[in-house]
Amino acid sequence: MKAALLVMDLQNGIVSRFGGTQTVLAPFLNAVEAARQHNIPVIFVRVGFREGYPEVSPRNKSFASVLESGGMTITDASTQIHEAFGRRPSEPIVTKYRVSAFAGSTLETILRAQQIDTLILSGIATSGVVLSTVREAADKDYALTVLSDACLDMDPDVHRVLIEKVFPRQAHVVTVDQWIDSLQHA
Repeated sequence: MKAALLVMDLQNGIVSRFGGTQTVLAPFLNAVEAARQHNIPVIFVRVGFREGYPEVSPRNKSFASVLESGGMTITDASTQIHEAFGRRPSEPIVTKYRVSAFAGSTLETILRAQQIDTLILSGIATSGVVLSTVREAADKDYALTVLSDACLDMDPDVHRVLIEKVFPRQAHVVTVDQWIDSLQHA
C-alpha cells in the first residue's frame, strides 16, 4: 500500500477563522513533518475559483455568497496555503471547486499517477472537506485514515460526532501522535 497525506483547506482565509496560531496548527504541522520524514507524499488541497467565478452557481448555498462578496480567487491571498507549512515544490497544490477534495480537481489523476491507494486525511472543516472527502474516497475504494486532532470544525459537537461515530464506519480514526507512532513501528 502507498499512502499520501492530504492537508485540506489549510489556506489563509480558512485558517484565520480559527485564529491561525501555532497551537491551532501544531497537529497539522506535526503530521506534515512526519509524512516528510517517512517519505509519504504531502498533497495540499485548497478551494478557489477563477476570476469571474465561472465555477460558482447562484444555486449553490455553500459558495453563492462569493459572487457578491468577491475574493476566493486562485490568486487571492485567502486561497494560498498557510505559510507555516513551508510547502515544498514537490508537494502539489490541488485546487477544488466544491467541498470534496475530488470535486473538479486533479486529485484523482495525481493519486493514480503516484499509485496511491491509501489516504491520510486532515483538514478544516471536519463537517465540510473532511466529511465529503471521506465519503467520496471510500466510494472510490481508498484505504482511509482520519487524523482526529488534525481536523477542525466551528461546531465541536459536530466534530465529535463525525470523529467518534461517522468516520469509523469508513476510516481508521487516530490522533496525529498515534499515526506517527505507527509509522515509527512499521
